[in-house]
Amino acid sequence: MGSKINLGNGSSVVAFLREQHEDIKRLFATMIISTGNERERAFNELRRLIYVHETAEEQVVHPAALHALKAGGRAIVEERLREENEGKRALAELATLDLSSAEFETKARELQAAVLAHAESEETKEFAKLEQALDSNELLRLKASVIGAEAAAPMHPHPGVESALVNKVGGRTRDSVTHKHSAR
Repeated sequence: MGSKINLGNGSSVVAFLREQHEDIKRLFATMIISTGNERERAFNELRRLIYVHETAEEQVVHPAALHALKAGGRAIVEERLREENEGKRALAELATLDLSSAEFETKARELQAAVLAHAESEETKEFAKLEQALDSNELLRLKASVIGAEAAAPMHPHPGVESALVNKVGGRTRDSVTHKHSAR
């Protein structure tokens, strides 16, 4: 029924998430140039990937960044959460539109630009710093946690719950990363 989550070939959480960003780019391109059933299939696959990807980042990656990136980590995470919330709202609105309408096409292109800018910000402002702050074993543990979070992620977005996720669910992940990090 749903599309499969790409488990990636990358050796770390950063490589894994970058691969998913590439998948998201490809799905946007396919969706925008397609029509009819192909557009619907691409949109549904894109929507599912974005939801599970963002959920995992909110539960695993952002809490790890809050812990690992002492200087400026909070500002980096808060900005990513804001972008993600805006993206989920826009994606939910897009799902209410006729896929063959000009309004869908316009809003899909706007969302594509916003999501690609968000991915670039994550890669340069958050992921690169995580790669510097964490060792390869920690990055592999985060990848396993991201894969688990994606497997349990909802099919539909829940805009506005990012803070609760980071504080409630993400706190447990952050604690496990903290304990493993301090055990070195």
